[in-house]
Amino acid sequence: MPQYDKADIERRMTGAVESLKGDLSGLRTGRANTSLLDPVQVEVYGAMMPLNQVATVSAPEPRMLSVQVWDKSNLIAVEKGIAHANLGLNPMIDGQTLRLPMPDLTEERRKELAKLAGQYAEKAKIAIRNVRRDAMESLKADEKKKEISEDDRKRLEDEVQKLPDSHVAQTDEAAAKKEQEILTQ
Repeated sequence: MPQYDKADIERRMTGAVESLKGDLSGLRTGRANTSLLDPVQVEVYGAMMPLNQVATVSAPEPRMLSVQVWDKSNLIAVEKGIAHANLGLNPMIDGQTLRLPMPDLTEERRKELAKLAGQYAEKAKIAIRNVRRDAMESLKADEKKKEISEDDRKRLEDEVQKLPDSHVAQTDEAAAKKEQEILTQ
């Protein structure tokens, strides 16, 4: 049974692009975005839990996040979790809600974030290239086991060679869009 599976290769390359988009959505641009708090972990009930399992996060205003804590006894733990996440946010307690005003980004910080977006894109491209390399190796292995002919291997290698192009283009497009968003806010 040949190891080569075009659908699996496509799925893995698309996964790298989707992962990049998730990473980019976590970069702060000055606008309130609830996904900014996705990486926040909170110590409650003797365990570390994601913030979204102990509170509701919303963006009531363009430059403000609101965190509605479900159990008032966890309010201080949530505040500490947000502070320890090093997101540059300063939580203010308002009853059972934490308000998080979005501070203005300095020019230096914008450049750092744009550079980080580029680094995320490069990681995604490396992941895409690794998938291509794995596919090429599996084609060679299939030929060695006499499951496909040399002509089939060459034809499939040409096909595999073309797959990363569109995924790398999507990666570049997503990173460029995010860098533009960061630098023009």
